[in-house]
Amino acid sequence: MSRLKEQYQNEIVKNMIDKFGYKNIMQVPKLDKVVINMGVGEAKENAKLLEAAMNDLEIIAGQKPVATKAKNSVANFKIREGMAIGCKVTLRGEKMYEFVDRLINLALPRVRDFRGVNPNAFDGRGNYALGIKEQLIFPEIEYDKVDKVRGMDIIFVTTAKTDEEARELLTQFNMPFAK
Repeated sequence: MSRLKEQYQNEIVKNMIDKFGYKNIMQVPKLDKVVINMGVGEAKENAKLLEAAMNDLEIIAGQKPVATKAKNSVANFKIREGMAIGCKVTLRGEKMYEFVDRLINLALPRVRDFRGVNPNAFDGRGNYALGIKEQLIFPEIEYDKVDKVRGMDIIFVTTAKTDEEARELLTQFNMPFAK
């Protein structure tokens, strides 16, 4: 079992019950899944770019990503319906906790001029979205083998009902929110 999951089951649950006064342990919010999305707009001209992005995402997540396709055609962007224009991976369980641990303790501190993540990027239903400008912050990615710097979106889906509960949950996971 990962260190973060053990910490969640022990300390975090107790702290959340103390703060919000839950009557039942099942009311305590938990991390449901983490979705990592990488948009590759240039893939419409060159399919190799999407392949390279998928390889990077697989190395980062430790799980095979799935290609995302355009839902409708956009003439101005030269995109037709059904074209592969990105990739995503959904992490649950052990792999999710392992990824969150690596993100918070290894990757985020490597961001240049890092002052913390935006504390207001919650969606109103207890989910948190985080944008990263380059995949090089992950230690698994080798700088020499990267063909192009790509960003990605990381969405933390929680079972929390409010943003306040979700913020507290992520704070318990040591998410470095900006003050």
